[in-house]
Amino acid sequence: MPRFAANLSMMFNELPFLERFAAARQAGFEGVEFLFPYDFPAPELRSRLTGEGLSQVLFNMPPGDWAKGERGIASIPGRQAEFRESVKKALDYAAALDCRQVHCMAGIVPEGVSMTTATTVYAANLAWAVEQTHASGVKLVIEPINHRDMPGYFLNTQAQGAAIVEAIGRDRLGLQFDVYHVQVTEGDITRRMEQFMPVIAHMQIADVPARNEPGTGEIGWPFVFRRIDELGYQGWVGCEYRPRGETVEGLGWRQAFGV
Repeated sequence: MPRFAANLSMMFNELPFLERFAAARQAGFEGVEFLFPYDFPAPELRSRLTGEGLSQVLFNMPPGDWAKGERGIASIPGRQAEFRESVKKALDYAAALDCRQVHCMAGIVPEGVSMTTATTVYAANLAWAVEQTHASGVKLVIEPINHRDMPGYFLNTQAQGAAIVEAIGRDRLGLQFDVYHVQVTEGDITRRMEQFMPVIAHMQIADVPARNEPGTGEIGWPFVFRRIDELGYQGWVGCEYRPRGETVEGLGWRQAFGV
């Protein structure tokens, strides 16, 4: 059975952020993930995790200026120094939260920047970042994101992501396989899961088209969940979905699908 982690950036929005840890535990989750921890002191987050007996399974590196539409800076020329500082900041939080995986967002390629240039910058940044994360006992992960939700994002397909992982090394870098993004961009979810399972380090779920909880859209979840188990995936599965209504009421999908 998959190990599900609640995504506290999207779930339990009925509550202030720091109260969502307890709500997730009460709902039966043993792990949590979220987009960013940086608005809160690390000791406060650590206290919430420890108090509820929760594992922090993933968060993102600083993304640049989120309010202005930036979604990572790893592929953006001229931001290399800022990128390196963001790696260090993420590792400080990872150590405090005992989080063993951190997601590096590739970024939206700025207008006028060629893909050749963006690729060169991205490769150099990742090569530096994985040396830092690996030395700290943290695995860096990269996630292809669909162009419908994030137009212009540098990394889009599982094949792209897997090739980068293989080039750098599975011991240092992993693929974050998000079922929602896969379905929107490429479809054929379980075949791609089968193909890329050797490099998948983290998984996330949401239904299509509205990114709500499983069972609200077009994806055949009983088959997807069965294949996750049959393929021997041992990592966490982040519930990165927007509840269609109240979060706890929406968790009926777990009983419905036997997970």
